[in-house]
Amino acid sequence: MTLRRHSALAAIASAALLLAACGGNSPDTNTTTSPAGGGGTGGGEATTGIVTVNGTEPQNKLIPTNTNEVGGGKILDLMFEGLVYYDAEGAPQNAVAEDIATEDSKVYTIKLKKDLKFTNGDPVDAESFVKAWNYGAKADNAQLSSYFFEPIEGFSETNNEDLKGLEVVDATTFKVTLKQPEADFPLRLGYSAFYPLPKSAFDNMDAFGENPIGNGPYKFAKEGAWEHNVKVDLVPNEDYSGERKAKNGGVTIKIYDTQEAAYNDLLANNLDVIDAIPDSALPTFENELGDRAVNQAAAIFQSITVAGKTPHFEGEEGVLRRQAISHAINREEVTKAIFNGTRTPAKDFTSPVIKGWSESVPGSDVLNFDKAKAKELWAKADEISKWDGKFTIAYNADGGHQAWVDAVANSIKNTLGIEAVGNPYPKFAELRTDVTERKITGAFRTGWQADYPGLFNFLGPLYGTGAGSNDSDYSSEEFDKLLREGSAASSVEDANKSFQKAQEVLFKDLPSIPLWYSNVTGGWAETVDNVKFGWNSVPLLYNVTKK
Repeated sequence: MTLRRHSALAAIASAALLLAACGGNSPDTNTTTSPAGGGGTGGGEATTGIVTVNGTEPQNKLIPTNTNEVGGGKILDLMFEGLVYYDAEGAPQNAVAEDIATEDSKVYTIKLKKDLKFTNGDPVDAESFVKAWNYGAKADNAQLSSYFFEPIEGFSETNNEDLKGLEVVDATTFKVTLKQPEADFPLRLGYSAFYPLPKSAFDNMDAFGENPIGNGPYKFAKEGAWEHNVKVDLVPNEDYSGERKAKNGGVTIKIYDTQEAAYNDLLANNLDVIDAIPDSALPTFENELGDRAVNQAAAIFQSITVAGKTPHFEGEEGVLRRQAISHAINREEVTKAIFNGTRTPAKDFTSPVIKGWSESVPGSDVLNFDKAKAKELWAKADEISKWDGKFTIAYNADGGHQAWVDAVANSIKNTLGIEAVGNPYPKFAELRTDVTERKITGAFRTGWQADYPGLFNFLGPLYGTGAGSNDSDYSSEEFDKLLREGSAASSVEDANKSFQKAQEVLFKDLPSIPLWYSNVTGGWAETVDNVKFGWNSVPLLYNVTKK
């Protein structure tokens, strides 16, 4: 691990790196967390050109602990810097942290670099981290990413007091005490939930969310730079001194209704960078863009989830029906016909980019297309309660998902002989709002682009009891116990064994139905240079230069 830590931690650091390989959230995913950072050479002089990139309207106000989807995450990760950031390969690098030290993987002493400030002049100090984390963890604040503070001593789903495990030592030092030893805790600290907040944020958090004040490479061009459903204008933060110094004159995130519109703008040189190619262009984009096309492996996992209170999908009947649905989906056919080889049928709940991934977790055969088995399981469910109605899959129409949703629905319909259709939402934010407010019945598209490069990140936030991105409200004591065992393991091998056993539980219950792993498909126009996409499919925008 590249964190500058006491020499006694070298063995722990190596273990944490092996635990992690890559993970993430993208326009191809639903949430469930924002991409965290990226990395590159840093430094360099900014050019005057503004770089434009595609985006989606954020679900919520831009508060780090309440942003767990890509639209908002793309903005926050340019405006803030945490204790660490992740380089292009997914390795953590110290950012605001000068040193992260521990003797037992339970108590961490974090020393910060001196004289850092937010763009309004507030100090980036120990209190700015501790106060932000306490805000994110308190039950009454109902932050979507509160789950990330669960390992810290004093956290509970009902607690509204400051966390006992957070202690300000001095202006540039604070301590974090965990409930149990967790060797990979420092690996998580580049995720947006762990960003600091300026003192001014706590005067009016809602107002802050409309005009956030950060400490990263960019800042709002002016108050009101977020024109809802249109664009967000960012300019370089002239006081930023970190490794991700802007090499351009700013970034404008253009919010599109469809990926097709964004791609057409790219071809016309009216958009500089795109990180999601529409399905309709997948057969042609590499020829059309040539060496400006990107098609590389990324830590992205796609699935569908059935809402917890959907009729016929609770209890034993629900398990049988989810297993039947899974066997009824011809993943091989869909990925070939719709995605032109830019997706790979899923074998588990994580990503093959991550070390420790396995394609042979016991129970994973439920992902095999098997008509006879699907019909058999559906019939068993009918013996409990006869099926009626139709099976719907909700998706956001602005994300280019109609083709694959229709294909999956047809596979289910043709296999099980039931009515199965897509349920489109015009905007991603509208879909996510209905998901988080539990207004959806039926299935909806879900997915994950890792927040930090760790195997646990694909499991805990999505399926842990009470986790902020647990869209199915899944709860399993056995699964939670295995997660805790893995987190506390002293070796990589033992940790991975626990995490794979946890996946065995998921394959029995299927809180979500894995579909496929995604490549990042993107590219850039003739107007820019120095474009590189990172481990989590996010373009390193600070490094892009305008011609």
